[in-house]
This record gives sequence, C-alpha cells and structure tokens, in this order.
Amino acid sequence: MASVLNISAYLFTHIADPASLRPVLKERTEARGLRGTILLAEEGINLFLAGPAEDVRGFVDELREDERFAALMTKESWSDEQPFRKMLVKHKREIIRMDRPAIRPEAGRAPAVDPTTLRRWLDAGVDDDGREVVLLDTRNAFEVDHGTFSGALDWRIEKFTEFPEAASAHRDELVGKTVVSFCTGGIRCEKAALVLREDGIDARQLEGGILGYFEHVGAAGFEGDCFVFDERRTVDASLQPTG
Repeated sequence: MASVLNISAYLFTHIADPASLRPVLKERTEARGLRGTILLAEEGINLFLAGPAEDVRGFVDELREDERFAALMTKESWSDEQPFRKMLVKHKREIIRMDRPAIRPEAGRAPAVDPTTLRRWLDAGVDDDGREVVLLDTRNAFEVDHGTFSGALDWRIEKFTEFPEAASAHRDELVGKTVVSFCTGGIRCEKAALVLREDGIDARQLEGGILGYFEHVGAAGFEGDCFVFDERRTVDASLQPTG
C-alpha cells in the first residue's frame, strides 16, 4: 500500500509579510521531515508537499491556525516513494505568475463550477440555461499534450504570462457562451477566469481543477493523464502515478 501522502493546495489571501514568513514555514516543514515546495507572495500561498500522512496533515492543521490560511483546502494523493528531492520555501512576486497586477483573486473570485455540475453539463452538451459550454485549458502546451478534456480549447501557450494576450485574440469566439476555464489544481484557472470576465466573457473556473474533478467525478470526459510538477510526472483519474 502506498505510504507517502502528497498534497497540493493554494489560497489567494493577503500576506503582508511573505518574506518573514518564509523561514518560519521552512523550519516547520523540515522539523516534520517534509519535502516539496511552498511559494509565498503578497497575493497568497501555493504549496506541494509530501511525507508521512501524520506529518503532512499536522503541518496543514498548524498552518490553518493562522486566520489567513483557515480556508486552505488540500487535494490528497498517494505514492510509494517521496516525489520531491528537497524542501523549498520561496518568496515570489506572484504565487502563479501572470504579470497582470490588476488581477487580484484575493479581492474577489470569479464564479466557480463544481465537478459534478460540470459533468452534468458535459453530458447534456449545454449548461443549466441551455447555453453552449466551452472548456478552456489554461495550461502550457506540453501539459495539455499529456491529457485534457475532450473537445477543450487549447491555445498552445508556452507560459501562463501569454494567457491574457491569447484571451484577447480569441475573445470573439467565446462571447455569448459559457466558458469554463480549467488547469491542474485550480490556481491558474482562477486568474484566467478573471481575465476572461474583464474581456466581457461569461467565464467561470472549474473548482479544484483537473485533480479535483478526478477526485469527485473520475475520468468522465477526460482523455489521457494529468501532468503534475514533481517526479511522478503524470497521474491518472485515480490519482495514481503513471509517469
């Protein structure tokens, strides 16, 4: 039985002191023998951790005692081996780089669609109001190549900073439709949905991203595997490593 718990989580929340918080979290994770990456910025936190279940969950519970992180939700999966080589805690300008300072999810999220609702829409071919549903993959092209939703739009972007320009270029194709942006765990599609809405597109994000969809719905409508940024490389709909 797989013994290493892997978690991914992010939260857009204002952090006034990310630089001073960095050594605190570094010490806490190392004390528990965890490995992975934590990114801190004024806009929030993004983390990928792995280790014994008791230690991973204990760290998250301790982190949630800080009111800034009380709403942090994690996605869990298991592996036979530790997928990270070291423990890194970094202070960044953004927890997911877009280079659009005006896009601030911590100040207000775009509407979200839960996985069960999205599956119902995909089965019906329309949303609950009878409008055409368009799935938009906001990930980089090499990630999409490992697997994506059947029929999803893929703009072949090489890095996330290209997304706003691509959205403007494709705006006319999306106006009047219900657009659901998605990504691996939710963080990129959260910013992407805000960009789309600024362009007058009725966009919402897939709650929890592909990993959340796998957890609650399974593989329905998805072809291939999901790329993840650790030594597992890809996971299937049961969240088991395939890379």
